[in-house]
Amino acid sequence: MQEKALEKALDAITERDARFARDAYVFVSGALSATAKRLGRSREKELRRRHVSGQELAEGAADFAEEQFGPLAYSVLREWGVKTTRDIGDIVFNLIDAGIFSKTREDSIRDFDNVFDLRARLTRR
Repeated sequence: MQEKALEKALDAITERDARFARDAYVFVSGALSATAKRLGRSREKELRRRHVSGQELAEGAADFAEEQFGPLAYSVLREWGVKTTRDIGDIVFNLIDAGIFSKTREDSIRDFDNVFDLRARLTRR
């Protein structure tokens, strides 16, 4: 998606659902790319292999947060409104609704429910 179109989509999303900061959407998008790459699912031609499950993305997002923000990971995510794995899912489904992400028929918001305690996972040090 072109950068200008992405910016416009993010404006519409954050206007419609103010629970999460714009940076949270950018973060989840980066986490999806990093997770797909880590899982070897980043090849454009193999759409089926690129799919990342809700559980995989929740884990990948936690790893990505630790890589990006170190010991402040949970504080940063909390500042953006992200406190649970369900919040990650809500962001994902807002991006799906905006046409930025796609999903399979099997994907459900419930895939992100209570995957793990995000706070405990990011403050375990």
